[in-house]
Amino acid sequence: MATCPKCMGALTEHHRCPRGPIRRLADALSTVAMGAIIGVVILYLFDERPVPALVMAAAALGGVLTSAVRQAVSPQS
Repeated sequence: MATCPKCMGALTEHHRCPRGPIRRLADALSTVAMGAIIGVVILYLFDERPVPALVMAAAALGGVLTSAVRQAVSPQS
């Protein structure tokens, strides 16, 4: 089987080389940041003055959940 000279992956009919590491990192960080923001906003909808530890927990949970959903939905390479 032929291999791609750029990424050394299997050269099939529908081969596409993966994006660079900086682009993948930027995509992952932006996803986690948006999830953290959504988690904090939802927290503030329920509680007027939350404890700072709860804000951090909501941000972390939002980031983890959006990252998991992104990995589940995105096509596997």
